[in-house]
Amino acid sequence: MNSNRFLAVKPGAVALMALMAATRFHHFGTPFALPDASLAVFFFAGLWLGGRYLFALLLLEAGLIDYLSITKLGVSDFCVSNAYGFLVGSYGAMWLGGRWCRKFTALTAVSATQQFAALWAAATLAFLISNGSFYWLSGRYPEPSFGQYLERAAMYYLPHLSSTLIYGVVIFGLVKAGKALLAGKAAQQAV
Repeated sequence: MNSNRFLAVKPGAVALMALMAATRFHHFGTPFALPDASLAVFFFAGLWLGGRYLFALLLLEAGLIDYLSITKLGVSDFCVSNAYGFLVGSYGAMWLGGRWCRKFTALTAVSATQQFAALWAAATLAFLISNGSFYWLSGRYPEPSFGQYLERAAMYYLPHLSSTLIYGVVIFGLVKAGKALLAGKAAQQAV
């Protein structure tokens, strides 16, 4: 392995890590804090950056932020349970969704729709993994039932999905606009 390639700092990775660090403290946001962007971060890291080392680094960052926010900042530890390890599967679903999405590279409405659909599907799978494991394995629900799970899943699905999709639309939009501007500028200079 080329150690220089491994140690190279990728500005996109730094930006995604900073986004996670700035938003991970509140799942759904507050009047003073943006909602958690972790799912979108893993999706876009898989889409544009790849590499298992970055995936592992993002997992470590997420765990460290959770640890510090609970032990130093007074954030509730309610969500930390026997199911916490299943977040690896949720983030893996997002990462793989992003990697799958790499084949849609054209700057077209069809490509944007395909990428958005992949983001939605990955976020839905990530929700089912994290929410389902928490409900069934956390011990927070003394008499779990499938009916109660469906009620709770319905209550949390849209807030969970909406913040991820909003981050996705904004990030996709910014990147697509940036690429279009660069392509236009390159075409103009070629004339």
